[in-house]
Amino acid sequence: MTIKNDLLKKLFFLAAVGYAGAKGTAWLGKKVINKVSDNFIKRIMVDPYSENLWEFASASQRTGLQDIVEINLRTQEGKTIKRPLGSPKKFPDFSGIMFNFAQLHRLPTDEGKPIDTRVIIGPRAQKPLEIKLPIMISGMAYAFALSAKAKIGLARGSSLAGTATNTGEGPFLPAERKAADKLILQYNRGKWNKSEKILKQADMIEIHIGQGAAGGVGHYIEDKEIDWKIRRMMGLGWGEKGVIHAKFPGMDKPNYLKDLITYLKEVTKGVPVGVKLAASKYLEKDMEIAVESGVDVITIDGSEAASKGTAPILQDDFGLPSLFAIIRAAKFINKYKLKNKVSLILSGGLENPGDFLKAIALGADALYIGSTALFAMSHTQVLKALPWEPPPEIVFYKGKHQKEFDVEKGAQSLASFLNACNEEIKEAVRALGKNSIHEVNKDDLFALDSQTAEVVGIPLGYKEINYENAKNAPV
Repeated sequence: MTIKNDLLKKLFFLAAVGYAGAKGTAWLGKKVINKVSDNFIKRIMVDPYSENLWEFASASQRTGLQDIVEINLRTQEGKTIKRPLGSPKKFPDFSGIMFNFAQLHRLPTDEGKPIDTRVIIGPRAQKPLEIKLPIMISGMAYAFALSAKAKIGLARGSSLAGTATNTGEGPFLPAERKAADKLILQYNRGKWNKSEKILKQADMIEIHIGQGAAGGVGHYIEDKEIDWKIRRMMGLGWGEKGVIHAKFPGMDKPNYLKDLITYLKEVTKGVPVGVKLAASKYLEKDMEIAVESGVDVITIDGSEAASKGTAPILQDDFGLPSLFAIIRAAKFINKYKLKNKVSLILSGGLENPGDFLKAIALGADALYIGSTALFAMSHTQVLKALPWEPPPEIVFYKGKHQKEFDVEKGAQSLASFLNACNEEIKEAVRALGKNSIHEVNKDDLFALDSQTAEVVGIPLGYKEINYENAKNAPV
């Protein structure tokens, strides 16, 4: 009993000392922090501007932190810098568009009514691609961008949600094919993934003409990115450079694209074959050539699109924003009566259910998400990289924390995000008084500002609508 009491007294004494020490350390820490902060603030208040640290804050407001960082990176590297995950520039977007509530003029849809969100991609193809929701995972390359675990996570997540994922321009990853219920194979401008054995495994083929963050600029895959395993998967000899050409060799020959599309349809026994284009000034001309060549699908990639790493000038200063692109592309589809014949997919900067449904209302049949899908899949797993490394290090190929990525957890996170978005879209369709995403159109929209109204061709919200021809106009 005495031994026990002595032990308790010692424990109590140690606890008291520890508590006092902690309080003392905290008090001392506060005193030090207070002293340092006082000195720092005083220096800002009294130093002349030429010596004042606040000069950086003043200069950064004028020049911008983004430009200051990239000035220094260019200075350090002495060559083209590659910025991941797209441009920080603010482009005209869907935020100036609002949906109309159905109330009395048009009644809302009952809460129990099922809403159809299914989409058929390439309806004229022998084997169209059918997905349960209009959101697909964009092409992100294995090895050139993402780890195998990340690609498998994207594939499994898309399968759980009932949609499709895109391989991107990297080497074909059999484990991704196994994990994906619906796999879109990106037919790249390099030499790999061209065997009939690989092509026959696709549920859709997307010919990669260009993309929003790079256009059709060719580039070399850096040697440090190609280890022996990836080199073998790409069919490259030792020392042979991996090249993404600016254009397909032979593209300048008459009927090259048409012959390629015909060949791909024959090899795959009729899966949809489409092209991916960076949205730009000559969008309609590009679409015209694609349609005349026999495509089933056209993917338009807006200037908000991201990449593992392309030159900032290509991200910031080239191409059409997604909003402008979908307006022009949809006009082309309607002008030539291609609706329900050639599917239109929009990608680039789409982040939430509002963006998705607005794009559909403006003419898109389906949508791609890239960075948004990575954010959703990574979810709380980015904490494994933070605060010492940026979040993408959990999913990038050779990322410092890519081995710690949990595939199953990532797949579930992505599927939850996709399903949540689809449920919100259904709620919005009910609020519009409709039963399917295919019934949503420009008549369901109005604009908050005159520029958006002019660009989109919808009425301004602060102006009275002309009800003269409305079915339920008051007598």
